[in-house]
Amino acid sequence: MIQQVETALEEIRPYLKGDGGDISLVEVTDDYIVKVRLEGSCDGCPLSMQTLKGGVEMVVKKTVPQIVEVIAVDN
Repeated sequence: MIQQVETALEEIRPYLKGDGGDISLVEVTDDYIVKVRLEGSCDGCPLSMQTLKGGVEMVVKKTVPQIVEVIAVDN
C-alpha cells in the first residue's frame, strides 16, 4: 500500500514542484490515514489545505481507495 501511495504522490508532485513546492510521505497508519509533509513553498502556503484536500487527497484516494484521509504534519 505504501508503494501505491508513493505512486499517487509522484503523479501530483510535478504540479507542486511547478509552484516551488514538494511533498513527502511520512506514514500510512493502520487506520488508512496518510500523513504527508508539505515542503518548499507549499509549507505554510495559505492555499496548502485546498491543495491537500482537493488535489493530493483526491489523487491518493483514486489510486488507493482504502485510504480514508490525507493529512499534513509539521516538520
